[in-house]
Amino acid sequence: MDVLSTIAGQTIPSQFLQTVAAHGDTVALRARLADGTYREHTYRQYASDVARCAAGLRALGFGPGQRLVMMLRNRPEFHVLDIAATFCDGTPVSIYNSSSPEQIEYLLNHSEATIAIADDLQFLERFLAVRDRVPALKHIGVLADTAPEGVFRWDALLEHAPIDLEEAARAVEPESLATLIYTSGTTGNPKAVMLTHQNVLSSVVAVDQLCSGHPRLAAGRAGMRLVSYLPMAHIAERNTSHYLAAMAGQEVTCCPEATQLALFLREVKPHIVFGVPRVWEKLYAGIQAAVSGDPERAKKLQEAVAAALPIVDKLQTGTATDQEKGIHQFLEDVAFKNLRALVGLDEAVFAVTGAAPMSRDLQNWFRAIGVPLSEVYGMSETTGLITWSPLHAKTGTVGAATPGIEVKLAEDGEVLCRGAGVFSGYFKDVEKTAEALDADGWLHTGDIGQLDSDGYLRIVDRKKELIITAGGKNVSPANLEAFLKGLPLVGQACAIGDDKPFISALIALDPEKLKPWAVRRGLRDLTLTQAAKHPDVIAEIEAALPHAMASFNHAERVKRVSILDSEWLPDSDELTPTSKLKRRVIHKKYATEIEALYATTLVPPAHVAAESDVAKRSAG
Repeated sequence: MDVLSTIAGQTIPSQFLQTVAAHGDTVALRARLADGTYREHTYRQYASDVARCAAGLRALGFGPGQRLVMMLRNRPEFHVLDIAATFCDGTPVSIYNSSSPEQIEYLLNHSEATIAIADDLQFLERFLAVRDRVPALKHIGVLADTAPEGVFRWDALLEHAPIDLEEAARAVEPESLATLIYTSGTTGNPKAVMLTHQNVLSSVVAVDQLCSGHPRLAAGRAGMRLVSYLPMAHIAERNTSHYLAAMAGQEVTCCPEATQLALFLREVKPHIVFGVPRVWEKLYAGIQAAVSGDPERAKKLQEAVAAALPIVDKLQTGTATDQEKGIHQFLEDVAFKNLRALVGLDEAVFAVTGAAPMSRDLQNWFRAIGVPLSEVYGMSETTGLITWSPLHAKTGTVGAATPGIEVKLAEDGEVLCRGAGVFSGYFKDVEKTAEALDADGWLHTGDIGQLDSDGYLRIVDRKKELIITAGGKNVSPANLEAFLKGLPLVGQACAIGDDKPFISALIALDPEKLKPWAVRRGLRDLTLTQAAKHPDVIAEIEAALPHAMASFNHAERVKRVSILDSEWLPDSDELTPTSKLKRRVIHKKYATEIEALYATTLVPPAHVAAESDVAKRSAG
């Protein structure tokens, strides 16, 4: 049965009620308390809160076609509010918690929100600062015990008699607007992606169909654990821990600060883990730091991973010999099982990365130690899914087209897709909608890709981000950056080279990688500022650069790097909330460093000079 037939006539409210009926006593939402214990709500309690919250929203005049803006941390109240708004046939809109008063003003006015709810009094201040400039906004609330005059409290919403959820669900249509996702653009105002109930449910069904072949899902996804920690304003987290969970009866533990993720992973031991590449890089760095104090242990781990690498894909495809199965089981028992437990990944059934490119070496490393890491490709405009092959991952690709989605490449290599999950357009922006969707319904993603003989997609780069050197060579910065982030001590990298004679890169160090490295060398108090200029740090990175660039041709390789004395963090000048590079901002902010990279004539490193000599001899 195809995706649209499966969800015909269904909406988020109707599907939520089916989940409650089937899994009412299953734990739905968990929040960690100050004493380390957890407050838990079952799906039946979840539904009860939704019914009362929806009544409270109705009492404030919230109804069909209206928008509710939320700026909340990852907490149970978000899930209740979002679902309650859909039962009112309204549209919940989550915005990034880093939004400034000016950004909030734009988002409130653009969405024409009638109600806004802030997480705490500090968040609330940003809303109150612009309240007089947002004419459509009727009410502001806060999830705090106290509130200033004219602001309602969360408790006030729940004091109302519950609405009839069954009756309310019948009034919602599949084509109704389920949410607006504001894209985190690096320049200009964000666009608002309109997603319908049909879009959302098509994504849920696609995931079910893709994962159903796993033995762990014989009885469905109910009760599977996951941690919610990424911004709810992003489609990846909204899908993973909100829509997918609520439609399947999964157990969601809310982590209010992403910096606490390591603790939550160890305590929760989730079955489903989604993380942008930076999350996996930090987990890898944590493991390496844990074993670095024992050189013999570190060496044995390296040898175990090397032995497991050629076996992993064979185990997935069922082609491993009995001897190879025995080797892998031995490595699992003596090394990998305990290693995964160290970071809380010992019960992971599905591990997923997305939103930015990941190093093939890093993905292989996690797969070697038994973390079933696969890469997903999608956009807000496709409700988060375009390609994904969780049970048959192929490292270096983002999988094949998901159920309900068609994928093809344009003549210039741009990835095009259409199907049930593709959005209906940008809110109040006909021109941008026409640019993204052609007359035949194909979404132009802006990404350049390659399809292999099995239909697996490899993303080469963003169409508008390709570097064109002074020599006219088109170079993919994202591919280079993925390899550069695998260098010792490196946290982030930005390739430079437009209209330049060669490719260079800005490199930001990773404090988590730097600390154990410095301790081993008797440099315990080394700061980032000192490290950026320390000869040992420079030598370590430059020595590893030729190996990282080995798979690229001469014109593509990074020839020179500038090591910066600051860390690049998500939702900063350099990175979006999901760790995508803000290239224009970086180029402007580090103009002096970039100019210095090209200020002197390049003296080729030994490996480049050797290649040049060989080329000359061949030509002669």
